[in-house]
Amino acid sequence: MRAFKSWYEDAGVRVGPRRRPGDDLDKKFFPDHLIPHLGHPLVQEAPEELRRYLSAQHLYQWLNFTAEFEVAVVMRATQQIADGRSGVPLARELRRDAMRICVDERYHALYSVDVVDLIEDSTGIPSLPYDFAPFLAHLDAVGDSYPEHRELVQLLQAVVFETLITSLIEDVPKDLEVMTVVRDTVRDHAEDERRHHAYFAVFFKELWAQLGKSERELVSRLLPEVIIRSLQPATQAARAALGATGFSEAHTDQIVAESFDRTSVMAGIVVASAKTVALLERCGVLDLPGARERFQNAGFTTVR
Repeated sequence: MRAFKSWYEDAGVRVGPRRRPGDDLDKKFFPDHLIPHLGHPLVQEAPEELRRYLSAQHLYQWLNFTAEFEVAVVMRATQQIADGRSGVPLARELRRDAMRICVDERYHALYSVDVVDLIEDSTGIPSLPYDFAPFLAHLDAVGDSYPEHRELVQLLQAVVFETLITSLIEDVPKDLEVMTVVRDTVRDHAEDERRHHAYFAVFFKELWAQLGKSERELVSRLLPEVIIRSLQPATQAARAALGATGFSEAHTDQIVAESFDRTSVMAGIVVASAKTVALLERCGVLDLPGARERFQNAGFTTVR
């Protein structure tokens, strides 16, 4: 497809430099407004050194999550497409584009953990252990009741995540208060993801066109929860960081509960998934009986 015509000349893995920390390590690790618990009154009262530690851990968590998700979720599905095992007949070039995405995603995983290592070494702030397994189990549990459709659910996960537009991708590269290495890393990722977004929008149209009536109904039932679980904040990492800085268990529970309340979290999910939901609308997913109501009941207030 057109988005990949210049992949050999433009893809980050082909032309991007290795991003290294510069001389602006005194800048922020991450924009404050993208770290919900950093704005909590109890955290606001804490010393600046503690708040900076929490910001560093949030960056590390995001980079480690990115590395794990790209391989365990996106590549898992994209490799099926590349190998012709997705159940969706595609032209050879579209399968080759899927293989190019696999290369991109592995590279994103590599440079994400590389940046963690480099920032740890440069700042002396070690990264707390990160466990992706609970998130993956929670995400995959959407399809546990439909084992015969496990691969279809995995394809939906990739479609959803690759068509999201998060404020992080938009905000971080433009925030001059954030370290250059972080801004450049997010910008590099965003440039590749624009191609991926275009690809998975095309792929979903092909997938939807070839599904039978019962499979379409199943997809319309699963998608609201797939979107929500893909975008739910990873509060376990926040809990670990707060505990490491000396907050009591009671205060940690309070900070997490009040910083990641359901209303705020769902509002962020609705914004980030707007492009994805628009794609579903164009394909006719929301026109199935009960589908629009299911999205509305799940909290997608923009669905009419």
